[in-house]
Amino acid sequence: MKGSYFLVIKLGEDKRIATKRREFFLKRGYYVYVGSAMNSLEKRVERHFRREKKFHWHIDYLLREAELLKAYLVPSEKRLEEKLSLEIAKYGEPVEGFGAGDVRVSTNLYRFEKEPDSVLIEILERLGLEWKRIKSREEIIEFGERK
Repeated sequence: MKGSYFLVIKLGEDKRIATKRREFFLKRGYYVYVGSAMNSLEKRVERHFRREKKFHWHIDYLLREAELLKAYLVPSEKRLEEKLSLEIAKYGEPVEGFGAGDVRVSTNLYRFEKEPDSVLIEILERLGLEWKRIKSREEIIEFGERK
């Protein structure tokens, strides 16, 4: 299945997140990361829930230090990552330069003071998109098996 996704992440304390080439100073709070997987949405999101993996993307370094609470899967044949990121930017505080290497937005990570579920659901419903909320690696594997 192709599509995009949101990751909802909780960072319990202020942290310095060092990637291969950059450092990001993140304040405690909730973060939403916007991503896409135009080959296998289920496998990409399942990977984010794994603790053991080779680090490749900025998000891998953040997830080492934070808690991945849930993911919202948005199946689509169209690449929606940029559109979804622009929508999230209306509500969250952008972390400039985090991810977004292959889209025309300056970030794919946004900070929220409170858990952002109501904002995410409102965006997805307003855009008329199909979506599924996943809270664990096991759920994503089951979801993929049903397709």
